Amino acid sequence: MTQNEHTMFRPPAEAGSALIRVADGCPHNSCAFCAMYRGVAYRVHDQAAVSRNIALAAARDPDARRIFLADGDVLALPATMLETILETTRAAFPRLSRVNCYASGQALAGKSDAELERLRQKGLHTLYLGLESGSGEVLRRMAKGGTVREMIDGCLRAQNAGLTVSVMVLVGLGGQELSAMHARQTAEALNAMQPSLLSCLRLVPIAGTVLARRIADGSFTELTEEQSVRELRDILLGLELARTVFRADHSSNILPLAGRLPRDKVRLLGELSELLESGALDRNTPGAMPGLL
Repeated sequence: MTQNEHTMFRPPAEAGSALIRVADGCPHNSCAFCAMYRGVAYRVHDQAAVSRNIALAAARDPDARRIFLADGDVLALPATMLETILETTRAAFPRLSRVNCYASGQALAGKSDAELERLRQKGLHTLYLGLESGSGEVLRRMAKGGTVREMIDGCLRAQNAGLTVSVMVLVGLGGQELSAMHARQTAEALNAMQPSLLSCLRLVPIAGTVLARRIADGSFTELTEEQSVRELRDILLGLELARTVFRADHSSNILPLAGRLPRDKVRLLGELSELLESGALDRNTPGAMPGLL
């Protein structure tokens, strides 16, 4: 597989978007649980290559209204380059309404308020931010990079600039040892962020990762199926969100859930409690593990 042939990842919500690669890999690429860009050297494409990719995408789908820029943490690109990319996409796609990308806390910290505002004005719409956990200890053990404070502040600054932030959380990332801390501090971080969109996915170990090796050697104990549902309920129970679209309907989730918070909080908690009380969940193992999309 050559550098240009590696898989292009995108969030589930971007299934209908035109995908345009502007960089290879991820500038961090050290998370213990992630294998998305394993073996891919990080490289930002030059403007000529980006322009070619935009032109090819426009030829394939000239009426595209949404674009997702790949690869990981595209917001880490220099602001001036991102502005040029957004201007080029707007010119190439006459019906374009929004451009979205992955972002990290570090990338957000590296952008000024004025830069975030200019990017929004030029068409950047949604940033996908992997909080993963609100616990600094969990993030440290998972070599996530950056801090919870960076992600909270970055989310608030981006939203103040008019951008939409979709925050992702991994249920089970603390394992059995740190489950209570992970649930409590993740809810606290989300309450501070007040994200427009929130997605809770279940941790699915990927072969070849540091996390998979820890599971194999016994230094990390996964949550059982029942514990995963209980942890999700604990996170949801701790949320005090004023206006957030909530989803836990990824293929990794045991029970598909979706709603708006705070309106649907009681219903969602009831569905999780009903499942926990049903006796249908595996109390000894994580149960069936689907592949990630």
